[in-house]
Amino acid sequence: MKAILHIVRKEFLQLRRDPAMLRVIFIAPIVQLIILGYAANMDIATIATVVCDMDRSQTSREFLTQFGNSNLFTLDRSVDRLKDIDHVLDNGEAAMAIVIPRGFGDHILSGRQTQIQLIADGTDTIAATTGLNSASFIVARYAQNIALQTFARARPLGLTPVQIDPRVRVWYNPDLKSRNFMIPGVLGLLLMVVTTVLTAMAVVKEKEIGTLEQLIVTPIRPYQLILGKFAPFILIGFLEAVFAITVASLWFDIPVRGSVPLLFGLCGIYLLTTLGLGLLVSTISRTQQQAMMTAAFFFMLPMIILSGFVFPIENMPRLIQMVTYLLPPRYFFVIIRGIFLKGTGVVHLWDEALILLVFGMVILTLSILRFQKKLA
Repeated sequence: MKAILHIVRKEFLQLRRDPAMLRVIFIAPIVQLIILGYAANMDIATIATVVCDMDRSQTSREFLTQFGNSNLFTLDRSVDRLKDIDHVLDNGEAAMAIVIPRGFGDHILSGRQTQIQLIADGTDTIAATTGLNSASFIVARYAQNIALQTFARARPLGLTPVQIDPRVRVWYNPDLKSRNFMIPGVLGLLLMVVTTVLTAMAVVKEKEIGTLEQLIVTPIRPYQLILGKFAPFILIGFLEAVFAITVASLWFDIPVRGSVPLLFGLCGIYLLTTLGLGLLVSTISRTQQQAMMTAAFFFMLPMIILSGFVFPIENMPRLIQMVTYLLPPRYFFVIIRGIFLKGTGVVHLWDEALILLVFGMVILTLSILRFQKKLA
């Protein structure tokens, strides 16, 4: 234990003598968390919409008022011809178009079926999907109001409309803000990036300057060397978690609804996988630049894309979904979002925690064995 403490002390001395590394450890993650907290936002505030009203009747104007009264569509452009819509969408001046044909008002007043056209710029799929869904809802509500008015006129004949009053409740994220979903995931992302990269670069740095060989020829045993190098980064990982949770709670007003001790305990299990990956990267890298590129492109980038951090796993092809079961962040994102947003306890998270622990032990064991073989 005394030898391990000496190695830990040596690691902290090296970190203190490297101001650039200190900024990477303590300043960069907080800045990244704040920037990503605002940037990683999939909420659509407004959708610029161009209108082509070929009917120009009072009914068509009343219909367009339904869109104008919403907080989503901004009807700030109008064209007279259908072909002019292409020019507006191509230039990015609008993301949606509403086309009202001639005779729209006459069809509505006479009770006949009519049509309108909704055109969306599909280059931004999120905005297009949101816009089309909201526009379809407005159209359906407008049609329902017309049907209710028709029934009201027919009430003397004994006809009464059947109405359904939906009472909607949204649990865990009542405002449906994507920020509340993204920021807990950013914590898992920061833990993975910081601990994996720092561990890999710290070991490779020892190789570059030749001090690793000096440590090997000392009476220090391999497990003591590994534990001594891991201990500082475990502490740094927990400090990053404290900083991130504090920023999420105080800056973004996203409190931890579940158990904070449980959250830190599961963060510790997650650190086993990230530290193991960092050690594994160090065994296949010769320089710090190579270690950073290997960690970023071969490990972290696929995990970020496929682990459910941004893209729902359910929407991925079946084969890719099977691959995601091999990625530890997939389980940690479920854990951290459950504790943050739902207040979920260990009773509901034990399976993800157990799988994460197995992954951590396997990755860490394989990395240690390869590290020892590489040194030999």
